[in-house]
Amino acid sequence: MANEDGLLELREQLDSIDNKILDLLNNRMKLVHKVGALKAKSGGAIYRPEREKSIIDRLEKINNEKNGLLNRNAIEALFLEIFAISRNIELPENIGYLGPQGSFTHQAAEARFGAMSSYVSISSIKGIFKELELKKIKYGVVPIENSSNGIVNDTINGFSNFNSKIIAEVVLNIHHTLATTCDKISDIKKIYSKDIAFDQCRKFLTNFGLDEVELIPVESTTKAAKLSAIEPNSAAICPHVAAKLYNLPILFENIEDKDNNKTRFFILSDFENTPSGNDKTSILVNLPDEQGSLVKFLNDFNDAGINLTKIKSHIVEGNSIFFIDFDGHKDDENVKKVLEKHKSSIKILGSYVKEIKDI
Repeated sequence: MANEDGLLELREQLDSIDNKILDLLNNRMKLVHKVGALKAKSGGAIYRPEREKSIIDRLEKINNEKNGLLNRNAIEALFLEIFAISRNIELPENIGYLGPQGSFTHQAAEARFGAMSSYVSISSIKGIFKELELKKIKYGVVPIENSSNGIVNDTINGFSNFNSKIIAEVVLNIHHTLATTCDKISDIKKIYSKDIAFDQCRKFLTNFGLDEVELIPVESTTKAAKLSAIEPNSAAICPHVAAKLYNLPILFENIEDKDNNKTRFFILSDFENTPSGNDKTSILVNLPDEQGSLVKFLNDFNDAGINLTKIKSHIVEGNSIFFIDFDGHKDDENVKKVLEKHKSSIKILGSYVKEIKDI
């Protein structure tokens, strides 16, 4: 009986804390309304990644000083959802992602904007850039590179042809499952997936003799799950989320060849971020076709003390261009001088809070 009394008392304390949390959250949302009204008058953006980062940095510091039980990941998980709810209260806005529902790009969008936001599935990367330019969506989420497969060509082409700005990056660990209604591997006669996913799971397929069954590429891993759910003797290589979406039993988890398989995504919109103190900038560079032009260009960054973190060459409409990431914000004094010197060769894609050094 004493134990039950003690448990009841603890639950009452938890209920009391929950009530206080609810009151505080409602008070926060009232202030959000006021902030939203001021932003509406000034035309300011609702989503400010640099502001969200500064809040989480501050909370993490306070938490550590007080020896709190929450780590940074837990703080981010809680407050990113609070931020997402706040944005929807201020001004509900559509977020376009490379679909369909359950895709890795959809997961990247939800990781940044939360579960309650308004999402729009768009069938192509070009379509996301186009809908942003037409202002039918406020934000777009596109993949830019995978640690195994490199740069996404369609995204580079989108940057070349449209003027959307990068306002944030998201990096996801990419895990694939083998999902099927078959009880045994030997019953599987065909496997559906996206071509890139087949490449990322080649060792698994070979080890289990599945490289000899029919491998059928489809537009997305989510569609693969949908097809396998209704077709006997088939399987799908797909995300855990996609398998659950179509009630497709998972036979094997984490079948990707590399443990550190990651994909980096960009969040696009029509505004620019202010400096956060920990920024990265992405640019496209089309240099003159003359000897030493690339060396001279790179030396200017080196002389200005700017750390280049990525240089990738790319062909767009027959022309060779470079996709470059570097540490710093476009408005930093040392960065501004270099960008101004080469402004005829550079397209600034955006400056944004640095989530990860590289993949």
